[in-house]
Order: sequence, then C-alpha cells, then structure tokens
Amino acid sequence: MRRTARLLTGTALAVAAVSLATAPAYGGSTESLEVFPSTVVPGADVTVNTAACGADGTATGDASAVGAGIFILAASAHEQDAIGQFKVPPSAQPGTYEIVAKCSHGRQVTGDLIVNLTATREQIHLPRGHVNTGVGGALGSDPVQTAAGVAALAVAAAGGTWLLHRRARGDGI
Repeated sequence: MRRTARLLTGTALAVAAVSLATAPAYGGSTESLEVFPSTVVPGADVTVNTAACGADGTATGDASAVGAGIFILAASAHEQDAIGQFKVPPSAQPGTYEIVAKCSHGRQVTGDLIVNLTATREQIHLPRGHVNTGVGGALGSDPVQTAAGVAALAVAAAGGTWLLHRRARGDGI
C-alpha cells in the first residue's frame, strides 16, 4: 500500500513540475485570439475571444483573409474576454486563414481558422427530439400512460377475438 502511495505521489509531483515548467512566467492567459470552432466549413458561424484587451476592452476584428470582413469584439463578463462573431462566406476556399483582432488600446492578437470543404463529426448538427405537428401523441411520453394505452388495446383485441370465436362456433353474441 505504501509503495503504491509513493508511486502515485511521485507521479503527481512529476506532473506538477512539468506543468510549472511549461506554464508562462506571467499570470493570466497567453493573450492570443481564440477561434471557435477552429475548423469550419464555408457558411459556418465562428466565435472569437481574447483576454488581451483587458476587463472592459473592446476590439476590432478582421476576417478579411477568409472573406468575412470586419467585425466587433465587445467586452463580456465571461473571464473578462472580448468576444465577437463572424460568418465564413459560402464561397470561402479550403485553407488556413489568419484572423486578427486589434484592441482599443492598440494591442494586436491573431488566431488561425481552418476552412475545409467537408464537415467533421463535431460540426454536423443532427436534429434531436420530436416534431410538434399536432398529429398523434395524445398520451405524451409518460411511460405509465403508454402502458395503460397498450393494456387497453390488448383488452380490446382479446375481447374482439373472443366475440369472433363465439360467433364462428354459432353460440351467438
């Protein structure tokens, strides 16, 4: 037991040492432009954010490289980031494009956007749930009500079968 505990403690300390060695020397983020999703298909919406502009900073974004033009990044409460959005034009060609944001105080940050012609699994949004057409579904999805409906149908089927059987034998109704 002690040997396992020592092994786990040693591993945890090694991971912590590596994490500290690779962390930036200053506090905060790496002050880059985060692009989400970073890989898109033409016509997709893209969100960008950065902490480089400060808590109440704004920025002007430039997605001209991909053909989307200028957009605004506004200050937000989410981790004190400036956040903006743009739409990749349907005519965008595959490739890697540099997206630029220039903060109101002059700092400039960049991020990369990759455009593909085929969507990845994460980019495909399949419909979920039911469609409200107004037809059917009177009982809803409650399992107790569904079971009661099935039981009522079973009783009706058994009764109908019994009556047809009596009639075929000549017993009458």
